[in-house]
Amino acid sequence: MIYPTFEQMRDDVHKTVEHCGEAGGLKVTDPQAWHGPLCDSVVWTAVFAPDPELRGRARFILKNVARALGIHLASIQDLYLASGRGEAGPFTVPAMNIRGLSYDTARAFYRAANATSCGAYVFEIAKSEMGYTDQRPHEYVAVMLAAAIREGFTGPVFIQGDHFQAAAKSYAQDPGAEVDRLRALIRESIGAGFYNIDIDSSTLVVLERQGLGAQQRDNGAVCAELTRFIREQEPKGTTVSVGGEIGEVGGHNSTVEEFEAFMGEYRKGLGEGVRGISKISVQTGTSHGGVVLPDGTVAKVKLDFGVLKAISESARSRYGLGGTVQHGASTLPDDMFHHFPQSGAVEVHLATGFQNLIYDHPALPAQFKAHVYDHLRGAFAKERKEGETEEQFLYKTRKKGFGGPLKREWWSLPSEVREEVGAALEAKFAFLIGQLGVRDTKGTVARWVKTETPAPDREAEIAACKKVVVEAAESNPRAD
Repeated sequence: MIYPTFEQMRDDVHKTVEHCGEAGGLKVTDPQAWHGPLCDSVVWTAVFAPDPELRGRARFILKNVARALGIHLASIQDLYLASGRGEAGPFTVPAMNIRGLSYDTARAFYRAANATSCGAYVFEIAKSEMGYTDQRPHEYVAVMLAAAIREGFTGPVFIQGDHFQAAAKSYAQDPGAEVDRLRALIRESIGAGFYNIDIDSSTLVVLERQGLGAQQRDNGAVCAELTRFIREQEPKGTTVSVGGEIGEVGGHNSTVEEFEAFMGEYRKGLGEGVRGISKISVQTGTSHGGVVLPDGTVAKVKLDFGVLKAISESARSRYGLGGTVQHGASTLPDDMFHHFPQSGAVEVHLATGFQNLIYDHPALPAQFKAHVYDHLRGAFAKERKEGETEEQFLYKTRKKGFGGPLKREWWSLPSEVREEVGAALEAKFAFLIGQLGVRDTKGTVARWVKTETPAPDREAEIAACKKVVVEAAESNPRAD
């Protein structure tokens, strides 16, 4: 399934495309060929080829083929601002963290999107997820584009950096170094095609200070500083959609007053003439992954939709934003999702629910699931908290079972298993598309979203692959 050499991959690809000269780019002469094994082989090469140069070339091919087929990386900024003005929507865009079985999961979404004419969606990955799922930005983009190619989806592809989060302890010790670390991640992500980035400096809120402005000061200042940096890095013709956050998910519920205090500090740091955030993440009573009970089930959540509505109204009327963002929602009951568009939420983040569907699907071989759990018990034993049951530990840790030595094993599951799981994911995506009001949004997206993005850079793709290899070697030095 992996091409052993670039020449073999090139020869197969050349049977389906023709070059139109330096200015004309690429023309796909046999699109149907990309809806089958050819695409599968190129994406496997892009992810698993031992040679980093071969991986980079495969990613370059996928990006070029995607552009030629009308699949474009894009910012969702203008759609969100139109929604805030009441010129688009009401809808709540699903922002989906794809942790494992990434190619099959994204393919399932695109099948649902094609069937429902959904164009308003986001694929995202958090800074932490990049580590434990082994999906750096350049790879993640290539896989999401490959899934669109494979399923014949056309139009903008919105990829987002989720929770680009400042670590409070590191910031307290050395603010400059912590901000520089986030700058490096932003530079890498924009270079890969992440034209949507959520800055999470809500970890820097200091509730012990007197006054809301003082509490939000560091949050607003760092968010503003990183927004300015994003504006310096974004490609010509593209305005990256930037999100801010005022309350860490799992903490106390956010208020309008906190949001307005944040905006005061943020605007102070942003300065004149710099485009600011398009949305604001708030806390409404949820937590990432849900609250896990001793038997491994997830506790019911009392979510305050009034928080979303009140802060969205302020965000739109006073600051021209798209609205609020809801995190930690994928484990909510199905009968809650239709409330999000009614409450002014412009975006909702969904992750653990898809992970749970994969792990708990009856088609997943019990022996393979036990194998993953054995790995988690050994590799992450130190993360088990005192008093935590086996079920709680495995539920909280199994997100880390998608990466490391198991990543290729997940991708290599029998096709019939992946097809059954994919069908269940497709049904879930279709349900969410309907509940969140993003059915029949392709035309709306085409009206508001620009796709003037830079052409793929072969050397940048190869360099990104080689950089990952170097970093892995440095973090895992061989013993003498």
